[in-house]
Amino acid sequence: MPPRMSCAFNTSLDSHEHAAVAERLGYHRAWFYDSPALYADVWVQLCRAAERTERIGLGPAVLVPTLRHPMTNAAAIATLAAIAGPERVAVAVGTGFTGRLTLGQRPIRWSAVTEYVRVVKALLDGEDAEWEGATVRMLHRAGFGPERPLRVPFLFGVQGPKGVAAARELADGVFTAGSPVPGFGWSAVLALGTVLDDGEDPGSARVLAAAGHAACLMLHGAVELGRADLMPGGERWAAAYDDVPPAERHLVLHDGHMAEVSERDRPFVTGEVLVRGGFALDGAGWREKLAGLAAAGATEIVYQPAGPDVPRELEAFASAAQAYSRRS
Repeated sequence: MPPRMSCAFNTSLDSHEHAAVAERLGYHRAWFYDSPALYADVWVQLCRAAERTERIGLGPAVLVPTLRHPMTNAAAIATLAAIAGPERVAVAVGTGFTGRLTLGQRPIRWSAVTEYVRVVKALLDGEDAEWEGATVRMLHRAGFGPERPLRVPFLFGVQGPKGVAAARELADGVFTAGSPVPGFGWSAVLALGTVLDDGEDPGSARVLAAAGHAACLMLHGAVELGRADLMPGGERWAAAYDDVPPAERHLVLHDGHMAEVSERDRPFVTGEVLVRGGFALDGAGWREKLAGLAAAGATEIVYQPAGPDVPRELEAFASAAQAYSRRS
């Protein structure tokens, strides 16, 4: 069975409308990014999307525990479930990439993530839990929240063995960028880029606007890990930030993250870079890429559009994905 095709949005003021477009195009789920320093509020936009759709699954990807008290996220999950229906809701949680880095903080430990998720799940189950030395409980009466217990699936946004181990212990699946993690019944993989029109130049303004963010993501992640040398030309690219004071680098490095190419990154994002990274492919190229992800164990492929015409990106990818599914 081919993997399900979902989408993800760098949560904008229009993402609720884009979720409605995705539903009409047949996408299985719409994930909304949670990074308050960059994007619109994830819960507001998810609830707006729930009111504009009927079928498509909805959820945040990924929540970062330190951004909110567990009661706040439990209440938000319950509110979304009350609007959309619990069967449409899923929640992804992680240690924090831009959600923390844009605040000048490093990702948290997986032990903190698992403790947080245990508390959120207990609250949704209608149980008492302990947080910050105090007993907490969802006190919502009828009309203020859905009945408990409320069960929704949780995915962990993982990158390494500690996250995988945490997911095997507590999550219903995993959400990754790049490659799927084998051994999970639910393995969602983020796919970035654009579908080229026939004969389209991968270095055109449209393609750079729609797919350039994908190349920048690779560089930003490598810089944060201190491994810009892993990318071809990465050290020269990273040097574009050498004049930024260390205390402000996180503010400049992640400017436009997953949405557009910043002025500092623009000289390094070319059609060649996008083709080499697999971010600018024609329909046949995307079908081959999807087949590879499926063979590696992906059960859900999550496409994130960007650029000025998100509906075009969603439609073009849906067409490529449907052609792949027919051939599978």
